[in-house]
Amino acid sequence: MLHINDKEVRKLLLQGNFGMEKEGLRVNHDGFMSHRPHPFSQDDSHITRDFCENQTEINTTVFGSAEEVVNDLYHHTCRIISKLTEIDEYLWPFSNPPYIEDEADIPIAQFSGKEVDKTIYREHLSNRYGRYKMTFSGIHFNYSFAGNLLRRNYWVETGTEIKKGEETSDYQEYANRLYLDLAERLVSYGWIMVVLTAASPVMDNSYFEIGRHGQDIFNGMGSVRCSEIGYWNTFVPILNYDSIQDYAASIERYVNKGFIRQPSELYYPIRLKPRGAYNMQNLGNHGVNHIELRMIDLNPLCKEGIDVRDVQFAQYLLVWLASTPLEKFQPIDQVTAIANFKNAAHYNLHSVKIAYPDGNYLSVAETTLQVLGQMELFYNQLGKSDALSNIAYQRLKITQSHDYRYTHIVKREFGNNFVKKGIELCANYSALAAAKESK
Repeated sequence: MLHINDKEVRKLLLQGNFGMEKEGLRVNHDGFMSHRPHPFSQDDSHITRDFCENQTEINTTVFGSAEEVVNDLYHHTCRIISKLTEIDEYLWPFSNPPYIEDEADIPIAQFSGKEVDKTIYREHLSNRYGRYKMTFSGIHFNYSFAGNLLRRNYWVETGTEIKKGEETSDYQEYANRLYLDLAERLVSYGWIMVVLTAASPVMDNSYFEIGRHGQDIFNGMGSVRCSEIGYWNTFVPILNYDSIQDYAASIERYVNKGFIRQPSELYYPIRLKPRGAYNMQNLGNHGVNHIELRMIDLNPLCKEGIDVRDVQFAQYLLVWLASTPLEKFQPIDQVTAIANFKNAAHYNLHSVKIAYPDGNYLSVAETTLQVLGQMELFYNQLGKSDALSNIAYQRLKITQSHDYRYTHIVKREFGNNFVKKGIELCANYSALAAAKESK
């Protein structure tokens, strides 16, 4: 837990490291997915592929602020758009896919040489889940607390001073514990990120019915990829937060039992990740480097794909959760928490509920306002005016949904001829990117 009673901890509280990953489909000008090979070098450290050969993935540099990481995200978005302009393609700005002919329209990413196992793994995913689900795209937010904040907090907690570069195994265990507690709390509260970043209410019917293009589908969801028909495993995992070794072992157990082939197949909204390769041996041996939030929709209303205020809010949420006491959290509560994530993906937030561990239920809208109120009290006590302004903006998405909630705006602006209007937006963003690159 972050000890905000300490003056120096309060001073450092909002120092952290920001990184982002952004997926996006390459499409032709007629709204169908590209069948051309990935146009970027395999040596490009910032632009690669996700599941599909036509699904780009941006990996930003790590920065010390939300503004910097979003600027970097846009820089690489413009790089992609500029390259695609050369081959008469667009970068699709929505989480939900455009027109789909059939599964053959979704080519598995082709890796070669030492990376050929990546293609084999994707073939496994194709067989298990089908390719249609893999066309959903989104944003992953990676965050770690600044080292000087953690070292000061460690001193407050233990009385032991740690200098940069001299971190001990005890210090790493302390950091692991802080991130484990944060992850556990985020399982309970992370659904609020779904509520506040949902931006994918409309789909083309070709996702559900082969050969039917151009008919819009609205199935009552604000974020289809986070809903019950989106990116989830066929089981709800129960993870062990007692230690980082127990946490890693609880994930590895699902691999050993054949539920998933590797840890990255666990489609869970929160991940604790080590530095370097994401595998449980690395995590158990070297500990947590950062936490990953995986439930953010692409926001087509922003040329970058995400509003910087939502990145800032994600940080405010993490800091608040890390600074408040851990609540009782039983295995059954983990099952309920995942149901809460799926309920938060609905369009009408007054018709679905959030379940509390004590057995009480409130609508998603009411619970969201309650959580924002608790955060407001916290940051008001700390005198953080920027955080208070941000929370006030997030509250408008509930109290004035029609004008401020992204999924409502997207449904209103793109809910009639979704793909056709989406292609028009692609053209607009290509023009903006070209203007930026020409400067």
